[in-house]
Amino acid sequence: MKRNKILLLSTLLFAALALLNACKNDDDSGSSAAITDEELYDLAKSTSGFVWYKNSDDFLDMSAGSGHAQPLLRTRYNAKAAAALDSDGKVKAGTTFADGSLIVKELNNNPTTLAIYAVMYKSANDPNADANGWVWAYLNANGSVLSSSTGKGSGCNGCHGQADHIDFTLMNKFFQ
Repeated sequence: MKRNKILLLSTLLFAALALLNACKNDDDSGSSAAITDEELYDLAKSTSGFVWYKNSDDFLDMSAGSGHAQPLLRTRYNAKAAAALDSDGKVKAGTTFADGSLIVKELNNNPTTLAIYAVMYKSANDPNADANGWVWAYLNANGSVLSSSTGKGSGCNGCHGQADHIDFTLMNKFFQ
């Protein structure tokens, strides 16, 4: 009787492990659902758990090299992206951001009026990711879409691909 119980438990454990492994393999298939503009907007709105560029939420004046029209900006990184920042809150030279990294640039007309979220989300398996694994979106403060994540960064890559970028980020280049 005791041997039958042990055999039954062993069989059930083996079956459970096989099922878990099959599910894991399905998740690792490389296919991924596309993150939506709405989901990116929801992620961009929250500042909880983010680290600000240069460890400061102060607004920076637009740089001469910016392709953005708003005169003020500040940039923040989720925990995954913040792993690529040094102790001064700047992007480490030569860094490649990990999948799951979210970078949000807040573009403001004045210190109290947020105009736009410029969002970069690293997700190489996302169908809307560009060739470098980034999903890009340009969203008004109210959530309406200026440039959709479905565009694969077509309005962003030209500027962000310029010399001296770090994995298509430019904060270090323009804000020493």
